[in-house]
Amino acid sequence: MTPTLPTLLVLDADPPPRLGRLTGRARIEHTDAAGLAERLPAADVLLVWDFASHAVRRAWPGTGPRPRWVHTASAGVDHLMCPELAVSDTVVTNARGIFDQPIAEYVAALVLAVAKDLPRTLELQRERTWRHRETRRVAGTRACVIGSGPIGRAIARTLKALDVTTALVGRVPRTGIHGPGDLDRLISRADWVISAAPLTEQTYGMFDTRRFGVMQPSAVFVNVGRGGLVDEDALAEALRRRWIAGAALDVFAAEPLGEESPLWGLPGLIVSPHMSGDTVGWRDELGSQFVELYERWAAGRPLRNVVDKKRGYVPGH
Repeated sequence: MTPTLPTLLVLDADPPPRLGRLTGRARIEHTDAAGLAERLPAADVLLVWDFASHAVRRAWPGTGPRPRWVHTASAGVDHLMCPELAVSDTVVTNARGIFDQPIAEYVAALVLAVAKDLPRTLELQRERTWRHRETRRVAGTRACVIGSGPIGRAIARTLKALDVTTALVGRVPRTGIHGPGDLDRLISRADWVISAAPLTEQTYGMFDTRRFGVMQPSAVFVNVGRGGLVDEDALAEALRRRWIAGAALDVFAAEPLGEESPLWGLPGLIVSPHMSGDTVGWRDELGSQFVELYERWAAGRPLRNVVDKKRGYVPGH
């Protein structure tokens, strides 16, 4: 008798993942958000390839039949976590390790671009205007990186290579990492405040009017974490009132950012479309990572990148 293959359900996005290595090892089915609720109870494994979708939270079957394992092709898991999933015995894994260095490079590029006034240089070039200016030196400046996971640590390493004195803030203080109690003191001295934290109940809206008021007028704020970490109205006010010198956002509370959003026209704000971790070939890396995890799961071996569903991230960092 032929053994029954596990059912792998993929919440699709375009382009779909390359899962050819799993041919004959899984019954692969595909769905969009509209069909997820109906098909979810019959799945053994759910691959959330459409990592921007909130469909899992709406479709999760609660106490009924459900997948034994959910993998999201993203570092953050806030888009899929719901109380029913959090208390279930379903294992959740994420794409930890794929985006660390690309995001760190992107942050370093933003720091250099702002310090060297590259946005203005490009504007003046388009205007055919020759205007000499002085720019900031990056070496010797201070950065505070909020989020001590792999992405935050990669950002800290990369900035240190530019001779930026970098402090790392995590949920729990330990060797080389400051705790939340040090955050206000550190951002009050920082030239660069880098947000790379996961979105949890404790971190939601942590960058608010008070926090922007704590920063020095020459500070630049960068968010490559999650949009919900920032009170966008408070940031807008801080930029208009020149409480801080500038900001760069790669993530937003609502994505894509609507044409009517006032954020587009704020002075000193760089807007990018959630692309800091997306380098050439990133989707293939995500697909390969999932296939390797599936092979471990099918063989009964422990999975990597297992998320603590109560905390909202992979522990141990």
